[in-house]
Amino acid sequence: MAFDSALALFWLKKAVSIMVQPPLAPLLVIAAGLLLAARSRRAGLRLAWLGVAATLLLSTPASVGWLLNRLETAPVVDAAAMRQAQAIVVLGAGKRRNAPEYGGETVNRLALERLRYAARLARTTGLPVLVSGGAPTGDIPEAELMQATLEEDFRVPVRWVEKASLDTQQNARFSALPLRAAGVSRILLVTHAAHMPRAQAAFEDAGLQVIPAPTAWLGGTGAGDQALGELPGPTTAYAGWYAVHEWLGLLAYRLTR
Repeated sequence: MAFDSALALFWLKKAVSIMVQPPLAPLLVIAAGLLLAARSRRAGLRLAWLGVAATLLLSTPASVGWLLNRLETAPVVDAAAMRQAQAIVVLGAGKRRNAPEYGGETVNRLALERLRYAARLARTTGLPVLVSGGAPTGDIPEAELMQATLEEDFRVPVRWVEKASLDTQQNARFSALPLRAAGVSRILLVTHAAHMPRAQAAFEDAGLQVIPAPTAWLGGTGAGDQALGELPGPTTAYAGWYAVHEWLGLLAYRLTR
């Protein structure tokens, strides 16, 4: 099998991102502090407590909300903005590999949130739809699973299937080619609200005019969706991971663009 440098780089980025994001990053800080405590008790315990504090901050609604508020800035798309668009682009967000009830693989819940909103927009506007997402695992491209979900579950036809991309920048570059060939320059871009700043920048850099159509806000009032909403919880911990992921993604994008 030939060496695929793009795929190798993708998995390298994934491995590094896991190391620098919660929950592993704070755990590594705690472990390093406990190891250091054997030689320098005070310095080691300070480092370990720093890891504990990071864990709490990244699972507490107030601090996670602060991170998300600076990402989820795009408003809900309105009817006037929709009328300016020529197509809808919905970005992949991953897949569920063990889905026997669907015959094998299907989109994950994040992708499903985006697809549900894209289907609503498609019905409202009548615009053609492009789905974007590749196959880093070498199995079925995510875009094909997205197409199947839209067409079979939501009864929304898909015009373009971009199935080579491995990240947001490639989503933009590879999607721009069939869109421009079809004379499309203005798109409704569907992705999570926290992902929108990075996605919008990538698609605008690819030469498209972007009308943000964000969905699935993780911050804001009641976003935690739990009984004791001001306390750390699993929903907020997930939102904290997503916020860190997007801030790191924005930093990497600005350094490599």
